[in-house]
Amino acid sequence: MRFTPTKYTLVNVSDGHTFDDEGWSLSDPAAKSPSLVRAVYQNRLFEPGSPRRGLYKYADWLPVKRMLRGSHAPVTYRSKGLAAFLGMENLYITFSGYWPKIGAKMETCTFKETEAFSVCARRPRNDKHVLVVQSAGNTARAFARVCSDNDIPVVICIPQDNVSDLWFLRRLKSCVKVIATPHGTDYFDAITLGEKLCKDPRYLAEGGAKNVARRDGMGTTVLSAVEKIGRIPDAYFQAVGSGTGAIAAWENNLRLIEDGRFGKNKMKIFVSQNVPFTIMYDSWKAGSRELLPLAPEDSRRNAEVILAKVLSNRKPPYSLAGGLFDTLKDSGGDMFKVTNDEIVYWMLQFFNTEGVDIFPAAATAVASLSKALEEGKVGPEDTVMLNVTGGGMLNATKAGFSLKEPDLVLSPDLPYEEVVAAVDKLF
Repeated sequence: MRFTPTKYTLVNVSDGHTFDDEGWSLSDPAAKSPSLVRAVYQNRLFEPGSPRRGLYKYADWLPVKRMLRGSHAPVTYRSKGLAAFLGMENLYITFSGYWPKIGAKMETCTFKETEAFSVCARRPRNDKHVLVVQSAGNTARAFARVCSDNDIPVVICIPQDNVSDLWFLRRLKSCVKVIATPHGTDYFDAITLGEKLCKDPRYLAEGGAKNVARRDGMGTTVLSAVEKIGRIPDAYFQAVGSGTGAIAAWENNLRLIEDGRFGKNKMKIFVSQNVPFTIMYDSWKAGSRELLPLAPEDSRRNAEVILAKVLSNRKPPYSLAGGLFDTLKDSGGDMFKVTNDEIVYWMLQFFNTEGVDIFPAAATAVASLSKALEEGKVGPEDTVMLNVTGGGMLNATKAGFSLKEPDLVLSPDLPYEEVVAAVDKLF
């Protein structure tokens, strides 16, 4: 299928400075303070393409140079079961996972596929760098699958305590290498390890929330919802570890307002964290743009306790311009905290009412929707988008799966030269 690279420029959120993408720009080189950059697309109208393009049906609002094999877009449908259980009239569920009954076919069962297909397609076909991705779990699985299927060399850094998320339906190709930090470490340790590896010019940092391709890939969840509903929702719910998905939702809301055909409202962004890993919740409730202090040992202990392991980033993009703090302020949103027991309850209720299993992070969002209704922050008649970020594992793994063991276990405290030398040997 023929494809023309998307045309766009980049803008510094903090001061409006516009500049050209050098190919993998993660920030504004002229920035005077920390800020995200945002893609400004030549096509200002939301015009989805053919469903046969998978995720790339939304390519006009993705900073991509090509299409990769095997992508699928999120699927939005109007809820009946959960909506009735909660007493809601207009609940729309955007489902990213494997549920062929509704047309959802992300075999890694996570919306992190939207990131991977967008980020990897931002790179030109002839790029010789080895991509480096840091993950708490689901992102690792998604990038591993996408890179394996499309022959893209990648090193994935993940805490060893989270490698149970590296399950796959098919064997990965040798272009995918997994490096783990030791037992007892957390996501930030994996980030540190990846940063050391990227000091060598042969390795390319994926960039996390700073990568416009990652955010705009995740933002396709909102595009899916608006395509189905025909208007911008009144409210949006998602659980967050970094908050990148919620930032992406807000950014596409702003693009849709500029289009003008889907309403002019800013949907209220409601996000949630899993107790006791609540650094962003605690900071938000304290009215603080800056993250409250969190000692590394406390972060690691809290990450071990939570059921939704992927919600455990102790250095999220919360404070900088265009980050989660600004997202919540501008949208009039709020944050919730959810216990492990509440997560289990809503995993069961979602299965009972909707007929599919969901991951703990997605159940965290469902729990927060229930809390928002109880507190009157959304009404039963409001049009609500619930971002179910992962599910359908029972459907996907009926024929079995295998776990990918780490190729190396390295301490994040190692000098970068030793990290690079050890990883080089894998290639």
